[in-house]
Amino acid sequence: MAGYTYIITNRKNGALYTGVTSEMSRRALEHRDGAGSKFAAKYGLYRLVYVEFHDEIDNAILREKRIKKWRRAWKIALIEESNPNWRDLFYELNC
Repeated sequence: MAGYTYIITNRKNGALYTGVTSEMSRRALEHRDGAGSKFAAKYGLYRLVYVEFHDEIDNAILREKRIKKWRRAWKIALIEESNPNWRDLFYELNC
């Protein structure tokens, strides 16, 4: 089964949440509805700013665990490498 590692925020340089899912569209909608995670709901995190696809869910989980241990500056650099304007990638998903 495939999987995704992703990062959501509330605004550019705002709070960051790193997650993993097998269904990116569904998970993004859950975050938008405030049902994605307690942390994301508490801080109003719903803007999808980074997504990685993995052929195997185990690889997505491993990547999520690694990113969660990173310094904030590294996470910001990762986002800005592929999404320098921090646009909401939700609108680019095929929901």
